[in-house]
Amino acid sequence: MPFLTRYDDDQSAPSVGSALKDAGLRAIAPAFVLFGLIVGVGLLLSGPLKAFGTREESANRSLAADRTPTWNTITMFWSHIGNTEYVIGVAVIVALVVWWRTKQWWYAVVPVLAISIQATVFVIATAVVGRARPEVSHLDPAPPTSSYPSGHEGASTALYLSLLLMATRIRQPAVRVVVMVLCGLAPFLVGFARLYRGMHHPSDVAMGAVNGVLSALLAWGYLRRGRSDAQTRA
Repeated sequence: MPFLTRYDDDQSAPSVGSALKDAGLRAIAPAFVLFGLIVGVGLLLSGPLKAFGTREESANRSLAADRTPTWNTITMFWSHIGNTEYVIGVAVIVALVVWWRTKQWWYAVVPVLAISIQATVFVIATAVVGRARPEVSHLDPAPPTSSYPSGHEGASTALYLSLLLMATRIRQPAVRVVVMVLCGLAPFLVGFARLYRGMHHPSDVAMGAVNGVLSALLAWGYLRRGRSDAQTRA
């Protein structure tokens, strides 16, 4: 069954128990591998590859030197797109609306699962790695977490990629294209804003994006689909 159309091709309703089992085996368990990847790269950047981290700060210094009041304001809004409260609020609202419109709770929970996986990996990884933020002036308050990986980038990528995947089911072509373009653009705006505002190294943003992408894909594929009628879980 095609990965992209899995929820269209099989719209059968799973039981809550089987959905939880699928989530554990197909999303949460593989997330341990994702966690290992994120932490492994982070330990390299803060250890053997620490000199690379110093060199990449040239990008932060260049952006900081070119700051203007206008771009300071624009990037402030872009950065807020990745704030925890905003991401959680959007995910919950979308999940409730999708559940109401489709009556498919197992499908509506995809964005909530995506940001939950991302956040769990991020919170533990940032505590383990403990990388310092770039040595430029910071335009945003620094949260208690360390610089690596970017939580804003990870959260926005996990959320908006999962929404982009859901948007492929929108029937109206014009609406579908607009929603998909906006969802695809949002993580790039957040990533640029976090770099511009001096909150992360480029590698922090890149690995935050990796965390978000893989979390969204795990969430999208968490539920087994494609069974015959005789095997369908009720």
